[in-house]
Amino acid sequence: MHAKVCVFVRFFVLLPVSFEEAESVKQTKIMADYVIEDEELGQVRVRVDARARRLIFRMGEDGIRVTVPPCTSAEQLRRSLRELRPRLQEQQQKLARKLIDTSFRMDAELFGLRLLPGTDSRFLLRRQGREVEILCPPHTRFDDEQLQNWLRRVVVEAMRKRAQEVLPERLRQLSLRHGLPFTDVKINSSRGRWGSCSGRRSINLSCYLVLLPVRLIDYVLLHELSHTREMNHGDRFWALLNSLTGGHALELRNELKAYRTSF
Repeated sequence: MHAKVCVFVRFFVLLPVSFEEAESVKQTKIMADYVIEDEELGQVRVRVDARARRLIFRMGEDGIRVTVPPCTSAEQLRRSLRELRPRLQEQQQKLARKLIDTSFRMDAELFGLRLLPGTDSRFLLRRQGREVEILCPPHTRFDDEQLQNWLRRVVVEAMRKRAQEVLPERLRQLSLRHGLPFTDVKINSSRGRWGSCSGRRSINLSCYLVLLPVRLIDYVLLHELSHTREMNHGDRFWALLNSLTGGHALELRNELKAYRTSF
């Protein structure tokens, strides 16, 4: 007879998951706390609790936390994440969303955006350097869900264009300065990952980077450039990154983890 384990995702779902009996399954068991780096969901923090009788997923502003019983296998956790991924992503978006109206502001070092009352019957967009202004028609209903979704796409596209203007050039500067060549750079709109580097030294950067302070942007770029020489996160990688950041790699890493963007 198979045991039943309930996976509870706070706010929105109670999902029963069938687990095979442990003695009949040759799987790696989760024995200690660790962090999963997921390309779409970001960091998923896993905690083993001897008192837990089921997998518990909790969503908060600091990300996803999973509490698991000691007998849980890595495969069971992966399967649960796969099944719950759409709902976890939906909940992430809901937590991150703020109403976009004429009180909405984005004010980062490399990117600024605001909405202003306009006189035209259409939305108009003005760009000058780091600043973007969206002029809104009179009597705009900002509580309309379709309008909010459209405005979010407009904001992300404005961020993407600004990121394309500044991030590749800054990456090239740091690459030449430190002798860490890369083959290509692309800008995406990932919320779950600031950047990545492939085995071919091709670097992907999230447009959300423009919402960070410049010192954290440089940290992310140097992190990815370090992967052009050291592809894993071993001791040599951290030694290299630490040398590139003046001995502040751990400090910057912790600051980035704690940082919350305005969008």
